[in-house]
Amino acid sequence: MVRFAIAGFGNMGTGHARTLLEGRIPDAVLAAVCDIRPPRLEAAAEMAPSVARHDSLDTMLSAGGFDVLLVAVPHPLHPDFCIRGFRAGYHVLCEKPAGIDVRSVREMNRVARDSGRVFAIMYNQRTNPVYRKVRDMIRGGELGGLKRVVWAMTDWYRPQSYHDSSEWRSTWKGEGGGVLVNQCPHQLDLWQWIFGLPDRVRAVCHEGRYHDIEVEDDVTAYFEYRDGPTGTFLTSTGETPGENRLVVTGDLGRLDVTFDAIVFRRNRVPERVFEATNRVPFGAPEFETIRIDVPSGGGPQHAGVLSNVTDAILGRAPLEFPGEEGIRGLTLSNSIHLSSWTDGWVSPSSLDEDLFLDLLGRKIAASRPKRTLREQVADTRGTY
Repeated sequence: MVRFAIAGFGNMGTGHARTLLEGRIPDAVLAAVCDIRPPRLEAAAEMAPSVARHDSLDTMLSAGGFDVLLVAVPHPLHPDFCIRGFRAGYHVLCEKPAGIDVRSVREMNRVARDSGRVFAIMYNQRTNPVYRKVRDMIRGGELGGLKRVVWAMTDWYRPQSYHDSSEWRSTWKGEGGGVLVNQCPHQLDLWQWIFGLPDRVRAVCHEGRYHDIEVEDDVTAYFEYRDGPTGTFLTSTGETPGENRLVVTGDLGRLDVTFDAIVFRRNRVPERVFEATNRVPFGAPEFETIRIDVPSGGGPQHAGVLSNVTDAILGRAPLEFPGEEGIRGLTLSNSIHLSSWTDGWVSPSSLDEDLFLDLLGRKIAASRPKRTLREQVADTRGTY
């Protein structure tokens, strides 16, 4: 049996605990949890009376009795918790994102390599058969040379009550950002996993556009690749109904991708070949429409990651979600933030980490205490 210990018993930690307790992961069990909040430990006791409970990471690491540390605490704490887990001799599975700045994540990756332990990250969207198929098609050259990628990911709607649900949520000090570090690390990881990192980025992040929060809740980013496609990435937590639509255009056609479907409009003649030979004004290559069959349901998601980590530790399968790769999507996220803050172009391959940390530090220093939902309700009484 591979024994998991969960650091942070909030929304995600509770969900992972439930998956393990229900026996959905062969040869894996939940052995321990830790949280600094007494109510969360009480919830853990009610859910799993026989599982060890601790009020700090240090006490849980010292007590032992487990093999894998699953880190599900607020984002800025991820690198520190992972590093402490490795130094104590444990395997580590980190919730997304890897952290909030690439410098601390690079140090985390170094410690992980030196430890010789399994290091994984919860990029569960990589289990979705749709995105796996798109990646295979792009890498297999089925679209030819890429021209343009557009991803509108506005299906992350969150009401004000969500942002008010925790003191750390949707603040620079507690979370280190908004939609880019909370909801969209999945899409940013998939972007770099499928298309690679762009050569330069130009972005606008609107902070508190739709909510009473200090971090970004609406983002438009433009990507350029040297001798390759351009890209546009749109995301928001303030639109409903939203959409999750990825459109990829290449010399050989176009993919329209949603969460559970792929439509391929394949040119009968490559566009560049047609362009070189066509003499008909308003002419265009003929194309056929193909619906790509993929399994429905989104794949195994979180359970798939937990299963693969278990199998990797037991030597039964290669690790499909390497923790070291978390720095790639975070590099893209940091580049988008920095571009918006400086109103200029940013190259992910030469990200100015000092400048990013300086500007992020200023935002954290100015982060205001969050009013409770009760205080906000009291302010509005009698106004309707």
